[in-house]
Amino acid sequence: MDMKAKMKSVLRPSRRRVSALAAVAGVAALGLASVMPASAVTAEPAGRGAKPTVVLVHGAFADSSSWNGVITRLRRAGYPVEAPANPLRGVASDSGYLESYLRSVKGPIVLVGHSYGGSVISDAAAGNSQVKALVYVAAFVPDKGETLAELGDRFPGATLPSVLDAVPYPLPGGGTGTDLYVQKGKFHDAFAADVPRSVTDLMAVTQRPLAASVFDEKTTKTAWKTIPSWDLVTTEDHAIAPAEQRFMAERAHAHTVEVDSSHAVAVSHPGAVTRLIEQAVRATSE
Repeated sequence: MDMKAKMKSVLRPSRRRVSALAAVAGVAALGLASVMPASAVTAEPAGRGAKPTVVLVHGAFADSSSWNGVITRLRRAGYPVEAPANPLRGVASDSGYLESYLRSVKGPIVLVGHSYGGSVISDAAAGNSQVKALVYVAAFVPDKGETLAELGDRFPGATLPSVLDAVPYPLPGGGTGTDLYVQKGKFHDAFAADVPRSVTDLMAVTQRPLAASVFDEKTTKTAWKTIPSWDLVTTEDHAIAPAEQRFMAERAHAHTVEVDSSHAVAVSHPGAVTRLIEQAVRATSE
């Protein structure tokens, strides 16, 4: 979070000087506005309350930039958008982090999670009356007491688990943890097969690892049982089997849309993701 520096003037400027500076600033602002593209214009001020804030939570092996195409479209439509980093350390700790972050967002929220981010938003949104809708994008929607490993075993077919490399890292309190990375040479086919290789080559290099312990951590909260949900199922997904996605979406009574896409649907089909988010907004707006 940015810290704003506070400065005090030694000399009090005259009214004439203040007026001159204001005029110059106004001209500069008009000049800047004339050259800014529509996609760069920020959303309406929060005080006007026209639209909820859309909070986008990425999953494993990605970062917030995976939402760029969705962010551009939402901002163009006038939505305030936030895309915080997901630590990828564990469901309890990651959801605790997101829960704290959500308290800084003013007004109603539509909370969106991709992949493992679905587990995080399910936990973090529990009990938060400001979250009006949950949107799952090629995501896990676990029930209380379930682990991601158990869900994967029930619905085999995903190839991503077979192309992961384990890398040890030291734990803060002592001991050793394990991070998982997608093998760079397999990233395109396993994670984002419908994204150009020129893009996935970069995604593979900048991927963020997931702690292996995540797969055996039991879910403790299920916000989707009390908050309306929407689900985008990706039918060409090699990371979470489509049958598994359909099962979780149906169990959550989510409004479901299917798209022929890889797991990286926010990159390859940002328009479809944006449309589903807007459906959730329209259905839950007061």
